[in-house]
Amino acid sequence: MEKEKPVVNGIDFLRSKAASLPRLPGVYIMENRNGDVIYVGKSRSLRDRVSQYFHGSHDIKTTRMASSVNNFRFIVCDSEMDALILENDLIKKHTPKYNILLKDSKSYPYVKITDGEYPRVVMTRRRSESGKYFGPYSGTGVVYEIIGMLERTLGIPSCKRVFPRDIGKARPCVNRQIGRCCGVCAGDVSAEEYREIISCAERILRGNTKDAVASLEERMYKASEEERYEDAARCRDSIEALKKLTEKRRTASLTPGSEYDVIALAEQDGQHCAAVFYVRDGIIADSEQFIFGADEITGYMSRNELDLSSETGDEAGYDGDFPFSTFITNLYSGREYIPDEILLSFSMPEGEAALVGEYLTARAGHRVTLKTPARGELRRVCLMAVNDAKRHAESRRTRADAGEKILVSLASALKLEVVPDRIECYDISNLGDEHITAGMIVTSGGVFKKSDYRYFRIKTVEGADDYASMRETMERRFGEIGGDDPSFSAVPDLILVDGGMTHVRTAREVASRLGVDVPIFGMVKDDYHKTRALVDGEREISIARDVALFRFIYKLQEEVHRFTVSRMKAAKLKTIKTSSFEKIPGVGPKKAKALLAASADIDVKTASAEELAAIPGINKTDAENIFRYFRGSKESEEGERQK
Repeated sequence: MEKEKPVVNGIDFLRSKAASLPRLPGVYIMENRNGDVIYVGKSRSLRDRVSQYFHGSHDIKTTRMASSVNNFRFIVCDSEMDALILENDLIKKHTPKYNILLKDSKSYPYVKITDGEYPRVVMTRRRSESGKYFGPYSGTGVVYEIIGMLERTLGIPSCKRVFPRDIGKARPCVNRQIGRCCGVCAGDVSAEEYREIISCAERILRGNTKDAVASLEERMYKASEEERYEDAARCRDSIEALKKLTEKRRTASLTPGSEYDVIALAEQDGQHCAAVFYVRDGIIADSEQFIFGADEITGYMSRNELDLSSETGDEAGYDGDFPFSTFITNLYSGREYIPDEILLSFSMPEGEAALVGEYLTARAGHRVTLKTPARGELRRVCLMAVNDAKRHAESRRTRADAGEKILVSLASALKLEVVPDRIECYDISNLGDEHITAGMIVTSGGVFKKSDYRYFRIKTVEGADDYASMRETMERRFGEIGGDDPSFSAVPDLILVDGGMTHVRTAREVASRLGVDVPIFGMVKDDYHKTRALVDGEREISIARDVALFRFIYKLQEEVHRFTVSRMKAAKLKTIKTSSFEKIPGVGPKKAKALLAASADIDVKTASAEELAAIPGINKTDAENIFRYFRGSKESEEGERQK
């Protein structure tokens, strides 16, 4: 049955429909001709706000969004607060192209203190009911830096030993010998003393560095009175390290003990950026920057609307159009902790600021206020954040300009009709005749887009045949054009394959047969496995004289090779580990996976039957079979050595 064509609505239809909307608070949902949601917004008056999109002139970004609208839906709400909450939920659900899209809360890393007699401090991206969580933080680098600081300062173990099971079972590691670990494995500290160390770490994570120092001093004096001088010395060293770390990270203009978040906006050479500082105990504990490009916002931030002086760092003006409320509520929807105060470098109407404050108060469980300071320390830290946003915007613009020049050079070298935006690169990897894998990496605007990376397990090719594998890969890739997966639905502007003339001809033959019009070239290497040139199937195209272009192609070739080989090795390693467990009587694929997962915490080959029976999915009979299997192998090896 032929798919019904969508009705194309003109500007008169949209204006008439907007004029019929009620002057009530609510949410409007813009859709394109395919019925896709491209923008979600809220307003205290639906008719007035939606009508603005289809009357008068707008900046280029708003015009682009409005021109893509084919229809819109609306939902009337009882209050502005209800509209704000619904808007936030709908943005998360539809991820519209023209809304500000922040990282989903699931992808933010946390610092976790586990439960148990001997808690550990670890990094995690998943929250559960067990343990205590701190964050989320802007990236794993920040989390590991914090964990490393706690380990060095307080002597928290960094090894993978399980306590109390492993206490006294092995020789202490080098960290204990050099005084960087409190020595739980050697029995140097009791469970009670260790929990006090973890409690101190918890205070530091909550920003109460002063309380942590006071607690350590109390422990130091008590240990000294009881003539436990080694314990007292450890406390003393921890206090000194914590004080030095605090002073090193403290900004001179911030008062010790102060706690708030700072949100600043800036525009530099047409590039817009928001910077967020998280101030805890007078320290900028973490920061994030959000770049808003042409496809990420509706264009409500233009140079005229954000009058930022590059010399003075004056605050941004607010004209009621840019969805600041959406940005702020979206930012905190993924955070567990919200401070009492949020400082803004720009002014918001009192009603809008109060609305956002009310929303955040309900989320936080305590009163949250938003304000724009005019003087003093708070004003200075706002200007620091504005300047930080400007630097990031300028850096992003510089990188974008450099990337654009490289893409222009690439288009010129390959004689392309258009400058390529989306580039897909392919490589084939295998281990003998097994685990043949094709990897696809993607760049957008000259920047790696890892969310669109994909790999193919070759299914129809027997043996190591790169050309047949490339043929299957291209057939499967082109078969996804127009499908539901956004990574595959569009035709790329350029395809580069890691290979020579025959690889290019093979890929082009598939494209021609399937009616896909896309330029395809090969990336060839020299005798030392280094990038040499590009090929079009007939001749080589030298890129050696253009250093920037050469480096760009080299990065592409190395990245696609790294990605493909890593996927191939992961598949092979998984097969090897799983199949070795499946040799055990009574252990199938499901139980083999359970053993594989448990091997991160215990040595399955040397574990007792009781320890094996504690593994989820392994019953007592399985545990005895596994124990006998590996114990028999060990006894057999001992017998062979004795012979």
